[in-house]
Amino acid sequence: MHDARELIEAGDSARHQLARRRFRLDTDALDTARVRRAEALHTVADLRARLKAAARTRTAPTPAEREHARALRERVQQAQQAAHDAERALSALLHTIPNLPAGEVPEGDSDQDALEVRRGGPPPAPAAPEHHHAEVGEKLGILDAARAARLSGARFSAARGAGARLERALADFFLDLHTREHGYTEYAVPYLVNRATMTATGQLPKFAEDLFATRVGERELFLIPTAEVPLTNLAAGEVLDAGELPLAFTARTPCFRAEAGSYGRDTRGILRLHQFEKVELVRICAAEQAPEQLQLMLGHAEECLRRLELSHRTVLLPAGDLGFAARMTYDIEVWLPGSNAFREISSVSDCGTFQARRAGIRVRTPGGGRTYAATLNGSALPIGRTLAALLEQGHQSDGSVLLPKALHPYTGFTRILPGGTTA
Repeated sequence: MHDARELIEAGDSARHQLARRRFRLDTDALDTARVRRAEALHTVADLRARLKAAARTRTAPTPAEREHARALRERVQQAQQAAHDAERALSALLHTIPNLPAGEVPEGDSDQDALEVRRGGPPPAPAAPEHHHAEVGEKLGILDAARAARLSGARFSAARGAGARLERALADFFLDLHTREHGYTEYAVPYLVNRATMTATGQLPKFAEDLFATRVGERELFLIPTAEVPLTNLAAGEVLDAGELPLAFTARTPCFRAEAGSYGRDTRGILRLHQFEKVELVRICAAEQAPEQLQLMLGHAEECLRRLELSHRTVLLPAGDLGFAARMTYDIEVWLPGSNAFREISSVSDCGTFQARRAGIRVRTPGGGRTYAATLNGSALPIGRTLAALLEQGHQSDGSVLLPKALHPYTGFTRILPGGTTA
């Protein structure tokens, strides 16, 4: 969330930066809401001062003075309600405004405008439609979309045998890498969170239609779309000591997404599901540390793919393709020969102080002041998409799938054979 005064004072600069995201900032409406709130708060303060002064006039007030005080108290209550309404109106307006893109973010509206930064792993293999992970998984007997659909409908999947073991191995490998070598603290977090938690990281109100919500009696909770939500909010409302930063958190969780507006895309296979598992990374730091921390986190995500010997590339997203809370995002794309394309497997984002303002995450500076922290998040990595890449890039001429050496200690096998047996 933004500071209204800062946006208004930035004027043309803020309008220009948000226009790069194809968002039109109405500074007049914003200023009107800000002034209305300021006036309402001034009225409350003035009436309270008058009520306090009236209470000091004499020890035994006359009937007229008592009536005057009663009327003042009533006006104070009305003014407080008006101030509350003005605050909510300003907050609602600010919650619709996305983060300002960083200056170095390129122009453009889609992944076609992304700037390729580097490539890693072996060179992309030639396109091979018969290597599509859905077909490979079915022939191996380790993916079962049909039975999953009977349980839950479209966009769900089930893994069996060596497939389920491979999913568990991937999660353990990622968590061990990030906790033992990259310095992250592992958390086991709730999968259901409240509205305030979703709002703090920017999922609400913007992405309400993409969330799964639950209600029991009067209690409303949301299924998390990513562990970024609970991990970032672990520090919500706290004042952190500058000396303990950066904080680095990781968690493996299921992720639940309605994928509103995406129907008809990626209907085959496990690239776009309503439920999938992912290992998430979150870093919280001082604002001036964010650029350095972004590159560090990006390297941690790329290292997962390097150790898995998967062909991939890293791109810098254009302003028009940034997520709502991000000021800068790198996508890591893995090569899928079955689709003859690089496809996004991880997004690593610097959110600046945007989420911290919403969540109330502050940093206590050495001089005793307080500033908002910066938050960063990234996937490292989603289990399903990584599995799909392993099936497609590891597919052999005899129909088996060869696994990278880094996974051998975790799976207990080196190859998955037709029929789901292992070797």
